[in-house]
Amino acid sequence: MILIIDFGSQYNQLIARRVREHHVYCRIEPPEMDIERIRALAPEGIILSGGPASIYEKGSPRVDRGIFNLGIPILGICYGMQYMVDSLGGEVVGAQKREYGFAELHTKGTGGIFDGIEKKTKCWMSHGDTIGKLPPGFKITASTPDTKVAALENRKKNFYGLQFHPEVVHTPEGKRMLKNFLLQICGCKKSWTMKSFVKDSIREIKAEVGDKKIILGLSGGVDSSVAALLLHCAIGDHLTCIFVDNGLLRQDEAKKVRFVFKRDLKVNLRFVNAKREFLDGLKGVVDPERKRKIIGRIFIKVFEREARKIKGAEFLAQGTLYPDLIESRSAFGGPSAVIKSHHNVGGLPKNMKLKLVEPLKHLFKDEVRLLGKELGLPEDLIWRQPFPGPGLAVRILGDVTDRRLSILRKADAILIEEIKANNFYRKMWQSFAVLLPLKSVGIMGDQRTYEHIVAIRAVTSDDAMTADWAKLPHSLLGKISNRIINEVRGINRVVYDTSSKPPSTIEWE
Repeated sequence: MILIIDFGSQYNQLIARRVREHHVYCRIEPPEMDIERIRALAPEGIILSGGPASIYEKGSPRVDRGIFNLGIPILGICYGMQYMVDSLGGEVVGAQKREYGFAELHTKGTGGIFDGIEKKTKCWMSHGDTIGKLPPGFKITASTPDTKVAALENRKKNFYGLQFHPEVVHTPEGKRMLKNFLLQICGCKKSWTMKSFVKDSIREIKAEVGDKKIILGLSGGVDSSVAALLLHCAIGDHLTCIFVDNGLLRQDEAKKVRFVFKRDLKVNLRFVNAKREFLDGLKGVVDPERKRKIIGRIFIKVFEREARKIKGAEFLAQGTLYPDLIESRSAFGGPSAVIKSHHNVGGLPKNMKLKLVEPLKHLFKDEVRLLGKELGLPEDLIWRQPFPGPGLAVRILGDVTDRRLSILRKADAILIEEIKANNFYRKMWQSFAVLLPLKSVGIMGDQRTYEHIVAIRAVTSDDAMTADWAKLPHSLLGKISNRIINEVRGINRVVYDTSSKPPSTIEWE
C-alpha cells in the first residue's frame, strides 16, 4: 500500500489513479494524520502531494516529520518536495521566475526515479517557489532552463523530490517515473486487483458487521447495486435492501431492479411503492430546488418508516465512492479546495442511530464497474449511465404530473433504445430526454396540433466536471426525432441541446 498525503493539490485523485494503474493499492489521507496511524497502515512508501500553499506561509499544511524516520521511501511532488526540503534542513525561496506549463527537463545521472528515462524530456510545471539550498545528503537529479532544482534525491534514504507533476499527461514520461518509484524503489508487488479487493472486502465486512443486520437503500444505479452485491456476498440475508419506487423513474426501471436483485441475484429486497406520496408532494411545484428538497424529505420519511420494520438492524450501507470522500469537506477537512458536498457524505439522520458501512469508499467509478463485473452483475447495470437522485422530476421542467411523466418516459425510452442500437451508449457519459414547459404549433395528418417539446441531451465526459455535447450523426438524430414524434402522443417537436459544461450544466435543473 502507498500512502498519499493530501497537501491540497487539484491532481490528488490523478496521483491515486496513476498508482492504481500499476495494480498497487493506495490511500489519500490528510496531513493531520498522526504518525501512529501512519505506522499502523504500514505503507511501502509515501507520496507527498502538491498544493496551492507556500511552505513559508503561516498555516501552510504539514504532516508529522516523523515520516522521515520510518525507513520507507518517500516521494515529494511540487509542494510535497518543498515540504521535504524544508523539513530536512534545506531552504525554499520564492522563485525569481515562476514556471507554469510545459518545460524541458534535463535529467542527470542514471537509475533511481529516472531509470530508463530519456536525458531530455518534457514535464509540466506549476510553481512559484523553488529550492534555495539542498538538505544534507541530497543531490540535484534534473533541471529545466528556469529551475535549477527540478528534481532531487537522497538515494541512501530513498527520498525523492520532483518539482514538476509526473501524474499529468503533459509529463509524457511521468507514468514511468511513478512506476520506478512504486515497483523498483518501494518494492511494491502488482497484486491489487478486483479479485483481491473482493476477498479483502468480504473479510473486512464480516469482521466489522459479524452477525448483525445491514440496511441499504438500493437505487438501481451502479454504485448502490455493486455495494449491495458485495455485501450480499459477505453476509447473505443479514443484508436487507430497500428500494423506494418514487414514481419518478424511467420506463420499466423498477420492474428491472426487482427482477435482477430479487429473482436473479437472490438479494433480500424490500420493494416500497411510494409513487402517490411523491407525486402528491410535488403537485404544483415548478422550482427545481423545491422539487429536490421535497423529494429528499419524502424519501427520508419513507426510508426511515421502512427501516424501522427491520428488527435488529445496526448498520446502514451506502455506495459512497472515493471521489465523494475526497471532494467533501466532511471527509477530510484538509487543505484541498472544496468542490462539492456530496449527498452520500455527511452523516445519517440522528434518529436512525445506525453505524455507517461504505464498502466502496476507496474505489473510483471505473473500478466500481470492474468490481461489478467481478461479482457477476449484469452488463446492463454495470454500464448504466448516471441518473439524478430526484429522477425525472428534474427532467420535467415545470409541474410534475402523471401525464407529463408518461410522455417523458416514452420519449426517453426511444432515445436510449436508438442510442444503444447504434453503439453510442457506452461512448457517452449521459444521454436523456427533457420535457420542456412549452408547447408549439405543428401539423399532423393535415390537422393543426399544439403540443409538447422534448429536448435531447447527450454529452461526453470523463468525470462530469466538464462535458461536451455529443456529435451524434444527423441520420441518428433524425431517426430519434421521427420515432418520438410518431410514437409518443403529445409531442410534436424535438430539439437537440448543443451546449457544453461549462457554461451549461449537464442536467437542465
